[in-house]
Amino acid sequence: MVVATDDNASAARGQKPHFVPKSGSRLYTRVFLYAIAGILIVALALGLGLGFGLKHDECPPTTSPLPSSTPSAVWKPAVGSSWQIILSQKVEIDSNNPIVRPDVDVFDIDLFVHQNSSVIASLHKLGKKVICYFSAGSYEPYRPDSSRFLKSDLGAQMDGWPDERWLNLRSTSVREVMVSRISLARDMGCDAIDPDNVDGYENDNGLDLTREDSIDFVAFLAGKAKEKKLAIGLKNANDIVTDVLDAVQFSVNEQCAEYSACESFAPFIEAGKPVFHIEYPSGAPEKIATADSKSACSAKGASRFSTVLKSENLDSWVEYCDGRTVKTDVVS
Repeated sequence: MVVATDDNASAARGQKPHFVPKSGSRLYTRVFLYAIAGILIVALALGLGLGFGLKHDECPPTTSPLPSSTPSAVWKPAVGSSWQIILSQKVEIDSNNPIVRPDVDVFDIDLFVHQNSSVIASLHKLGKKVICYFSAGSYEPYRPDSSRFLKSDLGAQMDGWPDERWLNLRSTSVREVMVSRISLARDMGCDAIDPDNVDGYENDNGLDLTREDSIDFVAFLAGKAKEKKLAIGLKNANDIVTDVLDAVQFSVNEQCAEYSACESFAPFIEAGKPVFHIEYPSGAPEKIATADSKSACSAKGASRFSTVLKSENLDSWVEYCDGRTVKTDVVS
């Protein structure tokens, strides 16, 4: 409780009235004395917090509110936001000469690779927003929390990723791990999360995962992200775009141009939400044919997407549709 100062209390009470009794009149003298006594009683009552309906547990209003600890609102990225994504390397920013290349709006980086580092704070100082990546639908044995998954949580091996296995999105223990990861993202200062591999239903997952399981899982993740004041994106899963569009703030899409599926993500643009679009043309990095670049950047339905051309290991190299190529500084 903030207690008013004497000056504030006096201002609230106002000035005392000034009485001038008629000379030689006992009646007026008595009235004057009574009036003075009454004023003193009222003043004392106000000083004790008893007058004019003021209760013991109330405080007079203050001129400025107390500081609020409420987190800021969920970030809403704009359509057309420029970006860079690096998942296989750790971004390096010199605190003595803070600069980052490319000079884009958003960086999508790996959650665990950047744990216990100052990179996110440095990016924020440079005016950048940060999306933190983690796999929400696959088991990766090299992650620090991988031992928390139960054997029954693990499904079939992921095609092309022999160390990874699909996760049971219905599992309570899987969801508990994801809540911890979302909390970690909040504690690290991430602005958003990029939960990957939520589309197990489209693959031979060994767990009988369905489209409805993915919709429910994304809704669950979105609810937890909202609690932590984090934005969340839908990774791929074009079949469920319209089912989860209201729950997420953006899309991260891989290879919609290659598979002629970019129009599936048009509802994001129509809703004023960006599509962060990645293509992996042959020859990347640095030897991409002009025709391949043009095909990736001019795909039907992708004209307003935030498109980047990357190598499949998602390292520091990136090419943009204007032909610019950049390498972000990373820890060697």
